Amino acid sequence: MTLRDSVKTASNTIGTQAREASQISSDASLALPLRQEAFARIIDLEIGNTWVRLSKALSRDFGIPGVHLKFEGDNPTGTQKDRIAFAQVADALGKGYTAVALATCGNYGVAVALAARLAGLRCHIFIPAGYHTMRQGEMEQLGAVIHRPEGSYEDTVWASSKKAEENGWYDANPGQQNTELQLAAYAAIGRELLEQLGTPPITCSVPVSNGTLLAGIHRGLGNADKTLMVAASATGKNPIVSSFRQGVPTCLDLDPEKIKETLINEPLINWHSFDGQEALDALYLSGGLAYNVSDDRMRKMSAYLLEKEALSVLPAATAGLIALIRMHEEGVLPAGNHVAVLTAKR
Repeated sequence: MTLRDSVKTASNTIGTQAREASQISSDASLALPLRQEAFARIIDLEIGNTWVRLSKALSRDFGIPGVHLKFEGDNPTGTQKDRIAFAQVADALGKGYTAVALATCGNYGVAVALAARLAGLRCHIFIPAGYHTMRQGEMEQLGAVIHRPEGSYEDTVWASSKKAEENGWYDANPGQQNTELQLAAYAAIGRELLEQLGTPPITCSVPVSNGTLLAGIHRGLGNADKTLMVAASATGKNPIVSSFRQGVPTCLDLDPEKIKETLINEPLINWHSFDGQEALDALYLSGGLAYNVSDDRMRKMSAYLLEKEALSVLPAATAGLIALIRMHEEGVLPAGNHVAVLTAKR
């Protein structure tokens, strides 16, 4: 099976000040504290603080006032993954590692490859053999070593973690020891929203795969009873949405044999969400909701945002926005300010 997970317009570039800092952070001959300080400077300059704006088009065309779009495509490699990638590489640098390893289907790999290069670390990226990502060339240009093991994404995560342990590489995979670090990195989005909007949004809707993003934003908002969190993913292909809609308290794995990837839904789906329990807990704590979204609707919303908002957004990244529209259609969207997180540019 050939699958594609790509953010076609990401430049993977950083500004002049960050490039100057990288000359220090990537120099292994320099003292570690000096390199760490320089890498922290890169993060401050380049990562996060993405913009949010009120959508007049959604108010006019769908009759939904107060919808704000939070665009994570503004990060260097074009997705929210830069936030956790740079946090992981900063951790690896501080702990004295010289190499990092991870599994990816595309976007996270490019983000870690860029961060590792700027920090002067080697990067080993494991991509499932059955996947074809148009971003592999970017990873290689950034100096990453590519491995192509057989199996699913989940299988590849476990295989890359094993190789990291065997070779003394830093394991930058989701879940387990990295959950807390990644939740903290994504919590910054919640804090940014509070600062940018001035008050907590009534709802915050997020595309989900592993669940780390939604759980992190919920933490950053710091108000389980004020902002209703909404999860959205590909129809019948995500454990978080499936478990919530069943009303069960535990995030239950799906049958991997029943998961079918497409060019559109691939960034969202999995049979095991590594931080699914944290995301499911956030939904219940906030009185939230969860929605299945079709490929066709994600494709159409991506085209709509390009036409009406001049935003080139990956179809899968529109799932959260579609969920807000679904809530409005069902008459369950409360009045007030809403946020739809657009996770990636196209």
